[in-house]
Amino acid sequence: MRKTLTIAAILAVLIGAGIVAWIAFLPNAPVDEAVGVKLPAGTEFEAAIDSLQSAGAIGSATSLRVFGSLTGWGDQVKPGHYRIQPGMNNWAMLDKIRKGLQDPVRITLPAGRTAPVIARAIADQMDTDSSEVMAALFAPDLAEQLDTDTLHLFAEMRGNTYDVMWTQDARRAVSRIHEWHERFWTDERLQKARDLGLTPDEVVTMASIVEWEARYDEEKPRIAGVYLNRLLGRTGARMRLQADPTVQYALMQTDGGPMRRLFLRDYQFPHPYNTYQIDGLPPGPINNPSDAAIDAVLDNEEHDYLYFVASPGKPGYHDFSETGAEHARKARAWSQYLSEQVRLRNARERAEAAQAELDAVTGD
Repeated sequence: MRKTLTIAAILAVLIGAGIVAWIAFLPNAPVDEAVGVKLPAGTEFEAAIDSLQSAGAIGSATSLRVFGSLTGWGDQVKPGHYRIQPGMNNWAMLDKIRKGLQDPVRITLPAGRTAPVIARAIADQMDTDSSEVMAALFAPDLAEQLDTDTLHLFAEMRGNTYDVMWTQDARRAVSRIHEWHERFWTDERLQKARDLGLTPDEVVTMASIVEWEARYDEEKPRIAGVYLNRLLGRTGARMRLQADPTVQYALMQTDGGPMRRLFLRDYQFPHPYNTYQIDGLPPGPINNPSDAAIDAVLDNEEHDYLYFVASPGKPGYHDFSETGAEHARKARAWSQYLSEQVRLRNARERAEAAQAELDAVTGD
C-alpha cells in the first residue's frame, strides 16, 4: 500500500511538473513578426495581460496568468516597451517583463521643424508629454551640460531616426539624440566652418535659413552661397541677410500662430530674429536643419548671386540674380504668375459653381 502511494505521489509530481513545463515552455506568441507592447509605470499583471492580448501578442491569456501566479513573476511587472517575438513562450515573455529587459522605441525626427514640432515628435513615441520635452529643450542646465545653449539646443536635434528607451525621461532622451549632433561635427566639417570664418553654431543658424528656403537638396548649396555672399561680402559690401523665413519665425515666436503670408509691414517688425532689421545672423537657428542643409553651407556654391525669387517656370525652385534690377524683373514675373494663377483659379471656381447651378435646375 505504501509503495503504491509513493508511486502515485511520484506520478502526481511528474504530471504536475509536466503541466508546469507545458505552461512555461509551450509557444504562446502566435504572431508572424515581433509585436511591441508598452506597459506604463504601475501596470498590474492583469492590465499587462490585457495589453498583450489587445496587441495580439499572446494566444492564451489563461496560461500566462497561471504561470505568473505559480512563479510569482506576475507581481514583478516592470514598466517599459517590450517586443514579443514570434513563438515566444510564457517563461521567456514574463522573464523579460519582470527583469525590465525592454526594447528601444524608434523616434524619427523630421528636419526643418521648430521646437514645438520636435517636442511632439519625441513625446509621441515615449512615456512623456511634449511639455516635458519642451522644458528639457530649453533647460539652461541641460544645455550647458551638452556644451550649447537654449537658443541652439532644439536645432541640434538632428533630423534622423533614433533608438531610445520608452521609459527614459525627456532630459535623457534629448541628451541621447544630441549625441548624433556631436558625432556629425567631424574634424573635416569643423575645418570647413573655420575656413568660412564661422562657428558650428553660426553654420547651423545659416543652415536653418537655407533649410526653410529650399524645397530640394540640390538647390541648397546655391541658396547658401547667396546668403554667404551677403553675410561675408564676398561680392562687395556686406548686406543684411533679408531672409523671409526669419520674419516668419519672428512673427510665430511673438504671436504663437502658424506660418502665414507676409505683408510689407511685417518686414518692419522689430525683433532680434528679423534679418531685415538686424545686421548679420539672428541670435540662433529657426529650425533643426538637415544634414544636407549644413553641408550645403559648408560646401556652398561659389557665385556672384545676391538675390533669388521663386521660379514661375520651375515650381519649387528659384531664379537667381546678381543685381537688384535683374532681381526686380524676376520678382515682377513671379508676381504676375501668381496673379494669373489666382485668376485661373477664380475662373475655374466660377465655372464649377455655374455648372452645379445648371445641374440643380436640370436635375442632372
